[in-house]
Amino acid sequence: MTDASEVPTAGPAPFDHLSLLHELQNRFLASVDEVDPATRVPWCGRWRARDVVEHTARIHHWAAGQARRRQETPLGRGPFVLRELYATQAAELRDTLAALDPDAPAWTLDDSGVVRFWHRRQVHETLVHLWDLRTAGDLATEVDPAAWADTVDEVVTVMQPRQVRLGRMEPLPVRLRLVATDAPARWTVHADDRAPLEPAAEVRGPARALALLVWGRTTPDDEALDVTGDRAALDAALAERLTP
Repeated sequence: MTDASEVPTAGPAPFDHLSLLHELQNRFLASVDEVDPATRVPWCGRWRARDVVEHTARIHHWAAGQARRRQETPLGRGPFVLRELYATQAAELRDTLAALDPDAPAWTLDDSGVVRFWHRRQVHETLVHLWDLRTAGDLATEVDPAAWADTVDEVVTVMQPRQVRLGRMEPLPVRLRLVATDAPARWTVHADDRAPLEPAAEVRGPARALALLVWGRTTPDDEALDVTGDRAALDAALAERLTP
């Protein structure tokens, strides 16, 4: 597998992930009251809206423990009062990350090993599931394209390489290029060292559509996306487990 430093990748400029996390959590909490818990979320298998809320709350709780380098106490099976559950776990994560030095040691999913990792990871966990919840409820999710571009960047530089490292997918046999049309960012997705240097396919579109594509929430047929090159190679790559 090609090392991240060898892959021609240009992502978005850095921003304050912790502030954005607070904003997204507040919007998520408000959305809990706006979407019927029984609403289906078909792109997430059998999940209903309540499952999105419970999952995101559990991940916040788990991530707070990872940041503190402590095994979290399981929340149990429920049933839960959804708003109360999410508010409590969001506050736990928010307070934990605010209290810790961003450069303090932490358990992380990459080699950084510092608390700052969880600032970013939980932004994108929250953003994608905020989109899940609001879209299931036919509600819009307006977020700065820079945030969505950073979601793509995290998949390309952290999540997909980790999937390969853990043996959850094989290295891609071809390279793919993703180009954001509303943010100054473009990426070449990691591939096997033997893959041709020239990308087999390119996908251009708004950062949100690209983020939803790599997180399995949309397809290359999305009207917001423009695909050129080998469509079969693109489809085969997207069929892999690029994210957990």
